[in-house]
Amino acid sequence: MKNSKHLILKIFFYLIIFSLLILFFLWLLQILLLNNYYEYYKTNELNLTINTLKNNYKKDNFESVLEDVAFNTDFCVEITSLDGSYYSNIQNNKGCIDTVGNQKLFKEKQSFMQSNEDSFKLKIVNPRFNNKTLLYGTKLDDNQYLFVNTSLEPIDTTIDVLKNQFIIVSIIVIILGAIAAYFISRSLSKPITKLTKSAKELSNGNYNIKFDVESDILEIKELGNTLDYAKNEMKKTDETRREILSNVSHDLKTPLTMIKAYAEMERDLDISKEKHDNNMNIIIEEVDRLNILVNDSLNLSKLESNMDTLNIENLNLTDLINTILKRFKIFSYTKNYEFIFDYDKPLYIEADKQKLEQVIYNLIGNAINYTGKDQKVYINIIENKKNIRVEIKDTGKGIKKEDINKVWDKYYKTDKKYKRNTIGTGIGLSIVKNIFILHHFKYGIDSIENKGSTFWFEIPINKAKK
Repeated sequence: MKNSKHLILKIFFYLIIFSLLILFFLWLLQILLLNNYYEYYKTNELNLTINTLKNNYKKDNFESVLEDVAFNTDFCVEITSLDGSYYSNIQNNKGCIDTVGNQKLFKEKQSFMQSNEDSFKLKIVNPRFNNKTLLYGTKLDDNQYLFVNTSLEPIDTTIDVLKNQFIIVSIIVIILGAIAAYFISRSLSKPITKLTKSAKELSNGNYNIKFDVESDILEIKELGNTLDYAKNEMKKTDETRREILSNVSHDLKTPLTMIKAYAEMERDLDISKEKHDNNMNIIIEEVDRLNILVNDSLNLSKLESNMDTLNIENLNLTDLINTILKRFKIFSYTKNYEFIFDYDKPLYIEADKQKLEQVIYNLIGNAINYTGKDQKVYINIIENKKNIRVEIKDTGKGIKKEDINKVWDKYYKTDKKYKRNTIGTGIGLSIVKNIFILHHFKYGIDSIENKGSTFWFEIPINKAKK
């Protein structure tokens, strides 16, 4: 945090640096490298002019071509011979070097014309303006020679004006850039600052805040939507936590109260052996219920935090269901429940035996709690080419369509009122759902009001082996 800077300052800083870099490159190109570029440009232009004059030398319009060159360019053109000058515009153009008055240059020209060479090139300093000048010479015919010279440096006041103007423009650009950088950085940082403030409110447990920000930047809008989604999920988690604490407290309170009551009875009253055994059995049953509640809570916590792993093995699904149904036989004897399972072929699958056993046990227990007056529970296995479908069906009141997906939630009740089940702890279906997810099994509920519900899951055929 020591070296951290506000977003608005960082954006402002980078925009100013960007503006200065642009000005630097403009200065480099327009001021510092101007002479180099000017020399390159004039040299190319000079070559083109000489070629044009040479190509038109013996044509009838040569004089008009000379006039065009003299009028449209600042080149200093001279056509001469050893006997004397034929044409010259040296006196008319600014920056021309006097090839006659300059004795050294005059001798260079004479030497070239006497050498019978085709071309001549010389870069010298014009003593009149103290600027670099390029002189080209070329042979037109046996007697006439063309000499063209031009300054390789801009020598008029326009360059000075441009330099002064560029300095003023640079100052204005820096000022305007600073103002623009301030407002741009402010417009970018303002919604993020607002989101940060709202996030701090959320960290204090305020779920009524909204992360809607006025911004036309897609990423900031997406950040706001993501934070809104996270807020809603945190709110759900907090509500679920409170509900779990309330319901678990209720589940714990009842058996603990009974254990205490029967233990005090054993301590304070002189009772018969039959009542003593009965009291001990009740205490043991309630302790078992507490143990189931604690284990279910731990299992659900592991599953939801992805800490649990699968121990896949080859198992006989038919035998597994029959084994589980034997545990529920007590309900057939004591409460006249009927369990209908007619599948008798061995059916081998790949799954975690302990967890699949937990699934089937919970679903049958749930069917017992909610089946109809006929007290029947149906267990079906349906095979097809793609999967094996296992169904556990009751004949109860069914579930409303809008409530079907909520059934898998912890402690969910369709009447929104907590009621302890005959069997189970209220979080069994949440455990079942997470085990399905861990196995990548499809699962669902088919329900018709007043006709019952069917809980089902499908095992992919590639995980089955007959």
